[in-house]
This record gives sequence, structure tokens and C-alpha cells, in this order.
Amino acid sequence: MKNLEVLTRLTGPITAEEVIEMVPTLKQIPVVEVGELLVQLDDIALLGIFDLFEPAQQGYILAEFPIERQLLLFQSLSKKRFALIFEHMPSDSRADLFQHLTQQEQAALLPYLSKAVREDVIALSAYPPDTAGGIMSTDFATVQEDMTCAEAIAKVRQDAPSKRTIYYVYVTDENQVMQGFITLKDLIINDPQVLVSQAMHRQFVFAYVDEDREEVARKIEKYDLVALPILNRENQLVGIVTHDEALDVMRAEYTEDMEKFMGITQTAREFDYLNTSAWQHFKKRSIWVVSLAAIGIVSGIIIHHYEDALTQLLILALYMPMIADTGGNTGSQAATVVIRAIALGQVSVRNWLAIIWKETKVASLLAILLGLLAYGKVLFLSWETEIPAMYSLSKIALVIALALSLQVVSATLIGALLPLLARRLGGDPAVVASPAITTIVDVTGLLIYFSIASAFFHL
Repeated sequence: MKNLEVLTRLTGPITAEEVIEMVPTLKQIPVVEVGELLVQLDDIALLGIFDLFEPAQQGYILAEFPIERQLLLFQSLSKKRFALIFEHMPSDSRADLFQHLTQQEQAALLPYLSKAVREDVIALSAYPPDTAGGIMSTDFATVQEDMTCAEAIAKVRQDAPSKRTIYYVYVTDENQVMQGFITLKDLIINDPQVLVSQAMHRQFVFAYVDEDREEVARKIEKYDLVALPILNRENQLVGIVTHDEALDVMRAEYTEDMEKFMGITQTAREFDYLNTSAWQHFKKRSIWVVSLAAIGIVSGIIIHHYEDALTQLLILALYMPMIADTGGNTGSQAATVVIRAIALGQVSVRNWLAIIWKETKVASLLAILLGLLAYGKVLFLSWETEIPAMYSLSKIALVIALALSLQVVSATLIGALLPLLARRLGGDPAVVASPAITTIVDVTGLLIYFSIASAFFHL
């Protein structure tokens, strides 16, 4: 208890001596917490403390480390020693780490692995990482229909799946073709002599091994599953995806979509924010920003074209930022709503007309509200502003309010249409980044603003 209290009070960096003192406690708490604690240590201290844990615990702790730290440990340890830890990692984490090794590193590690682990990691690593096969685990138990519940429980003990995957036991025939499943609860509460075929569930949700991992995560979320069986095209059970892996997928996809939406270039590997250098952050962000800055020259050209209008009515320049900001906000807002609906499977490109109609109605209401606010804002803030005698402040306020209202409608429709267009062309809707939408609606907003002002005031 004393060590546990010390652990809960830790807020700053921890030393190897403090960790050694807490090892008895660390062996009894969730490995995710142990991983978060040990990852703070340097490699030399970490290697020494690892010896205080059993190999099975070492494997699960290593699986909780960021991939960069896993690779550092691989390079620091002898291949024989690392193989012992590697074999005790969860199969999905093991395959993920193996995919990050170079071909030379893989070849150096494989001879030290047992035949079963070697075959398993090679098979799992063959699947693309963005598919069900790329995130599935082979840590599951199977039984057959003609077994009794007592025989099935004995078979589960023999398969020895981990605690996080033992809730479902999968029923297969002699060719590993899936017939259904039976829960651990079913096996326990039924009479030991009851056949599995009498207690099993024949209706089940599954995914194919080549399905997109996002679709797999959606199925687990939709049906509230602990794990989802993964089949090949011959309906043979080849793996499972657990709910915690689905959460990781959803988090990774959300991060990826947000980075794309904010115009941050994707990288091949996931980097930790604090452990990523400023230069790497710069490279990820600079491409979109520089490209859009170049496109933004169009805004300058428009302003230059209407330079005479600004000279005659300087007040127009005061409210240009308001027009641009409002358009950027409403456009990004519409794009976010549509991208989220697409990601959740609520809409598709086929619903484009319904989406545009709905967004038009929303934009019209926003335009009325914001137009009235803009009209009042101009009257309130600019009542002392000098304007030519031939113009009235109320008419200028009306023009600005009308331009802003039209900008709201056009920006909303642009924000809604661009993700749909990207999907229609086979691209990722999230690539229609927020900076891109802002730049486009800035250009359209200036055109609307000066066109209306020119029409009303004959500039």
C-alpha cells in the first residue's frame, strides 16, 4: 500500500531507485500504468529494471511503449534477449513493431523466435496496416460444435487466450470455418454435458480480413462488441479485433482527419508531440500554408483592382476583416459537419442534393441573423466616420450587411460542397483542409463585397 501511495503522488520525473522500490506494486497494477511510468527512464535504467519482471510482463509493458521507444530497445538489446520479450507481446502489437523494422532487422530477429511466433508474426505483418488484417490479433480460443461445455472449457484452458480476449469463444469446424460463437458465461452456466451446438450463437457480426480498419471499428462501436471476428474470403477465422484496438483506430483516424483538415501534411509514422522536433513539425505544416499563401495573392489582386473604390469609400476597408472572418468561420463549420457525417456513414455523395438544400436553409437563417448584426455594428461603430456627402451611413451599412449575408450563404455552400467533391473524385474529404476553405471563401467574399458596393454606389 505504501508503494501504491507513492505511485499516485508522483508528478515529476522518476528515478530508477524509486521504480525499484515500487516493483512489488508495479507487478500488481495495470500494465498501461507501468508502461507510462517506465517509459520515463533512460535506456540503461530501463533495461536493468526490465529484468525484475517476468518475460510475460515485459512483453505487455513493452507493448504500451511508443513505437519509437520500442525500436530503441530493439537496437539496445541482443536479438536473443529481445526475442524473449517480443514473443510475449500481444500478437497485434508484435506485428506492428515487426512492420516498423527494416528487412535486415527482421532477418536478424526471426531466427531467435519460436516457429509458432515466427509464422504468426510473418502472417500478420503481410496485411496492410489500414485493413482489418493489419490490426487483428491471433490471441483467441476456438471450440467445435460436438464438444460438451466441459470439453470446451478444457480447450479454452489449452488455448490460453489473454484476459482481454476470453469473453468470446469461437465455434469453428475442422477447416476453421466459423460457425458461430459461445460466451464464457454460456460455458459456465450451462450443464457441463450440454453440447456447444445447443448453447452457441449462430448469428454473428464479422469483418473480412481486407476490410478497412475504420469500418471494423464502426462495427465494434455499433454492435457494442468486446471483440469482432475476422474472416478470410473462405469464411475461415483468422483473427479478432478487440474493442481497445478499435478505440486506438478511431483515435488515430480522428487525429489524421483533424491534421488533414487543418492542413498538416501526414507522415508515414505517428509522432509524439513533445518528442517530435520543431523541424519535423515545421515540415508537416509548411506545405499547405505556403501553397495557400501563394493562392492568397488573388485576394491582393482583387483589392488592387478595387483600389479606386476604397479611395472613395475608405469605410469599406474597415469591414473587410469582418467579411473574411465570417466567411471562413461559416465555411469551416459547414465542412466540419459534412465531413463528420461522411465519416460516420450518415451521408454519402448520393445525398448531395439533400445536403445542399439543408445547408442552404441553415445558411439563410445565419445570413439573416448575421446581416442584422452587421447592419447594427456599422451604425454603432461608424457614426463618427467621415464619409462623402453623397452617401449615407445607413445605405453603407445596408450594403455591408447584404454583402456579409451573401458571403455567409456562399461560404457555407462551398464548405459543404468541397468535401463531397473530394469524395466523388475518390479522395479523402478531410484533405479539403480548413486553411483551403478559408482561402477560397476569402477570395469569393472579396468579389461579393466589392461587386455589391460597386453596383450600389457606381464605383
